[in-house]
Amino acid sequence: MAETTLFEQGMATRRAVLGNGHVDAATARKTPFDADFQTFITEGAWGSVWSRPGLTRRERSMVTIALLAALGHDEEVAMHVRACANTGCTPDDIKEALLHVAVYAGVPAANRAFGVAKEELAKLETKR
Repeated sequence: MAETTLFEQGMATRRAVLGNGHVDAATARKTPFDADFQTFITEGAWGSVWSRPGLTRRERSMVTIALLAALGHDEEVAMHVRACANTGCTPDDIKEALLHVAVYAGVPAANRAFGVAKEELAKLETKR
């Protein structure tokens, strides 16, 4: 039996977390300019870190949202809030993560992220 490569594991995890639609769209937008970067994040972020057994996907979602919020990466916060539908991370989990952002990274960062999360959660709710 062939061993799964880091890229294959990363792609499987990336699809499980972000969904096929997101990953297919990102793959379709890939060009020779960013192909190496796409391979890097698939292997590094998704194959190495997100695929580790130490945390659940729910826990990883919470950590990721908090870090992205603290750094002010609103588009990535939005993407990972949407991904919570696939990881088991609930709106209450997101709220708790963002409260930590307020304490450790500042109220403005948390305030902005709460707005992003509320908007994404509302969109998800209307899709149900």
